Amino acid sequence: MNWTKHSRILDNNEVTWAWQAMWAPAVLRKDDKYYFFFGANDIQSNDELGGIGVAVADRPEGPYKDLLGKPLVDKIVNGAQPIDQFVFRDDDGSYYMYYGGWKHCNMVKLSDDFTELVPFDDGEIYKEVTPENYVEGPFMFKKNGKYYFIWSEGGWTGPDYAVAYAIADSPFGPFERVAKILEQDEEIARGAGHHSVIHVPNTDEYYIIYHRRPINETARDYRVTCIEKMEFDENGHILPIKMTHEGVPARLIR
Repeated sequence: MNWTKHSRILDNNEVTWAWQAMWAPAVLRKDDKYYFFFGANDIQSNDELGGIGVAVADRPEGPYKDLLGKPLVDKIVNGAQPIDQFVFRDDDGSYYMYYGGWKHCNMVKLSDDFTELVPFDDGEIYKEVTPENYVEGPFMFKKNGKYYFIWSEGGWTGPDYAVAYAIADSPFGPFERVAKILEQDEEIARGAGHHSVIHVPNTDEYYIIYHRRPINETARDYRVTCIEKMEFDENGHILPIKMTHEGVPARLIR
């Protein structure tokens, strides 16, 4: 209900190799530290400096310090621009990072201290896991033993931006597209995408947080952050999510 804004939690005076932009943060807590993964510089080729970086802090609001002094992923591999990273912790304690723009998604395994990429059992470093219609914005969560992989489709500047998902038995997929679950509503907003999911511990309550462009706005960078309830049918499929102006009732999470 009430939010406190903490400005400049990560500054490019700290991340000296980031010169153009830092965006799409993914933050996780581990061993009483907070790790902030971000994309930087919007590189268009492997001749440019940039990619996915990592910063660390003692508190979620920072200030964050650059963990590596360089990008963790600094190359375009399998056609995936190194942006839109999300780090997922599996039940066995493994940390996987899913990332990628330009209609390609890779997964990598992270070392326990998040300072490097660890080869998979077959020796590969990067595995492409791109599902049908994928564009960017990957997100993963696990529910009842199944892996739910969610991504953004369409163009983020246009009305066709939307969210779709797949369900798999493994964090490696294969991720076969099930359906689109969130898209424009001509009465409310367009450009719904780049989402996150909150699960209230020890409940079956799930919420999706996403951004959208209000129906009367046309500027590509005009986006607002919204929240809706995420519900499932008896087979575990995600039900279509309807945009609202109200969002969800207040819910204290202890």
